[in-house]
Amino acid sequence: MQEILAVDVGASKLAAARVTSDGLIKKQSSIPTKADDGNELFKKLLSLSEEVLEEVEVEGCGVGSAGPMTKNGEEISPLNIPQWRNFPLRSKLSEALGVPVVLDNDAKAIALAEGWIGAASGQRNYLAMVVSTGIGGGLVIDGKLLGGEVGNAGHIGHVNVLPDGPLCVCGSMGCLEAVASGCAIEKETGMPAEEASEEIKIRCGYFVGKAVSIAVNLLNIPTVLIGGSVALGFGATFLDQVRLTAANFCGLDFTQNLQINFVALKKEAPLVGAAAVWLNAKGA
Repeated sequence: MQEILAVDVGASKLAAARVTSDGLIKKQSSIPTKADDGNELFKKLLSLSEEVLEEVEVEGCGVGSAGPMTKNGEEISPLNIPQWRNFPLRSKLSEALGVPVVLDNDAKAIALAEGWIGAASGQRNYLAMVVSTGIGGGLVIDGKLLGGEVGNAGHIGHVNVLPDGPLCVCGSMGCLEAVASGCAIEKETGMPAEEASEEIKIRCGYFVGKAVSIAVNLLNIPTVLIGGSVALGFGATFLDQVRLTAANFCGLDFTQNLQINFVALKKEAPLVGAAAVWLNAKGA
C-alpha cells in the first residue's frame, strides 16, 4: 500500500509520520518547535522527516502548518513561530526530500481528516477547530474545503469575542486566540495550559462557544468538531461550556440542532490531516 509523508508544523512541536492511503499512521516522531532562526528550524524539521522516512519510498508529502500563508502555501508566516516569516517551506522541503509537497493550514488539514475517516465522514457542512498553542479553523461548505482568496479561510482564532480585550499577536484586540489559546492562558496565569484551573477551563469554553456561534449563525453549519492539545486536555468541563454558550447565542431555527464534539481522531488528527492535504490536492 502506498504511503504518504505527513508533516505537522505547530507552535509547540513539529511532527512527522508515514501514513497509508487509508489513514493508518505508521512510524511517527516529534520534536519541540525550538530554534534560534528559521534555517535551524528547517534543518530540524528535515531531519525529523528523514528519520520517519527510513528510506521508504512515499507517494508525496502533505504538510499541515499554522498560518497565515500565501497562495498554495508557497510561503508561510505562522504567527506563533517567529523564526519563519515569508518562509518558502513547501519548496525547500520538496527540494531537500526529493518528493512533491503540498501544504495547507493545519486546521484545514484536520477538517479534511475528520471528513475522510473521522466524525464528519459523509457530512457536507461543518467546522473543525484547533484549540492549542494558537487557535485555528477549517470550514467545509457544501462538501468543499473553503480556501478563500489565498487559502487562509477559517481563521476563527481571530474572531473578536471580547471587545477591547487583550492584544492579539495579529495586532487586533480581543480575538479568541488572545483569550482562549494555550499562549493566552499561560500569559494570563503564568502557568502552562495543562495546569489550568476549572475556572480557566470554563472561561476558555465560554469564549470558544461564542466564536462557534458566530460561525454557525453566519454559515448555517450543523456540526462543529474541536481538537488541539488545550481542548482535548480540558476535556468534558471545556466541551460542556462550549455547548452551553453556543446554544445561548444560537437562537435561530436553523441553529437549534447544532452538534459540537471533540474530533474523533483525537491526537492523531493533525498527522492524518497532513496526509489528507496530499490526497485532497491529488483528487484522491
